[in-house]
Amino acid sequence: MPSPTTPASAATLNAVPAANPTLLSVRNVAKSFGRNAVLRNVSLEIAEGEFLTILGESGSGKTTLLRIVAGFETASSGELWMGTERLDHQPPYRRRVNTVFQSYALFPHLTVEENVGYGLRVAKRPKAEIAQRVTEALDKVKMSAHAKAKPSKISGGQQQRVALARALVNRPRLLLLDEPLSALDANLRRQMQVELKSLQREVGIAFVFVTHDQEEAMVMSDRIALLRSGELEQVATPREIYSRPATAYVAQFIGHTNLLKGEVRGGVMRCALLAWPASLPDGPVLFSLRPEHVRLAAPGATASGVVRVRGRVVHQAFHGATELIRVECADGLVLVARTASGGSVHNEVELEFSAADAVLVRESPERN
Repeated sequence: MPSPTTPASAATLNAVPAANPTLLSVRNVAKSFGRNAVLRNVSLEIAEGEFLTILGESGSGKTTLLRIVAGFETASSGELWMGTERLDHQPPYRRRVNTVFQSYALFPHLTVEENVGYGLRVAKRPKAEIAQRVTEALDKVKMSAHAKAKPSKISGGQQQRVALARALVNRPRLLLLDEPLSALDANLRRQMQVELKSLQREVGIAFVFVTHDQEEAMVMSDRIALLRSGELEQVATPREIYSRPATAYVAQFIGHTNLLKGEVRGGVMRCALLAWPASLPDGPVLFSLRPEHVRLAAPGATASGVVRVRGRVVHQAFHGATELIRVECADGLVLVARTASGGSVHNEVELEFSAADAVLVRESPERN
């Protein structure tokens, strides 16, 4: 039987995709406000042309990290490098970094094109250059037809595109986005997720996107950097962070999971009624088992490597094409399984899963 996957090592958690060179290096960045440590020695590398999402719950430090990269906050310690240039020694206006905030902060008395060109006018760029760059930026975000409109006359999604154009007109090497979709309604938000990802691919520059929304991060990102209490819990592709979470916190934060705490003795993993062979040293272990890997058992003999258990259905939740069923088994074991909607589920069921789908994870210690 395949042995369970070992959690990713710390050395691989923040690796940059091999295809693209590194654009920005965040090196041991820490930030404290008084006695409150908001970031704790965060190291992260962002590749050229990458869409990286900084994901975390409120208070995890994600916006503080974004503001340090932008130059709006100063790190208590650590360094920022863009290529061979020490970025954290530069004021914000000298960094080839632009930010799109949650509040688009468009000037209501200016037209769309005037909003986009505002920064260039402040920088006293030639009028012909301003006109050309504004035209290019509006064309990239498909807002040329609304150039003469005031912000109050366009939709929320269109206002967001104008805010993007205002950032892109400065030709940054890195674009920072601080929860720019959070003010949109659910349908428009989903539409803008697709459009924003498409736009990022079209303009070809690196985006660093901050959100607390796991689904948003999974849909849009090349990689996700999950922050927890000021520390990076894991950095990986959406597929990897879901299917191979490094810690119990990651497994629970990204989607649903069953955490199975047990012990290995003599090459056998035991958790309540469950048991399967495991090529691991003796001692306590913790596994993550996604609900989609738990299924209603088919009649007949148990296949090799498959674990079965009986229990009572105590809750059933409709999720469109699928349903989540919560099953209580003996010895206090509770399993959540994802099944197709519309099927008949009896009060008493037998569940099964492949032991190879149980992923070994590290415990997540408490953090202040």
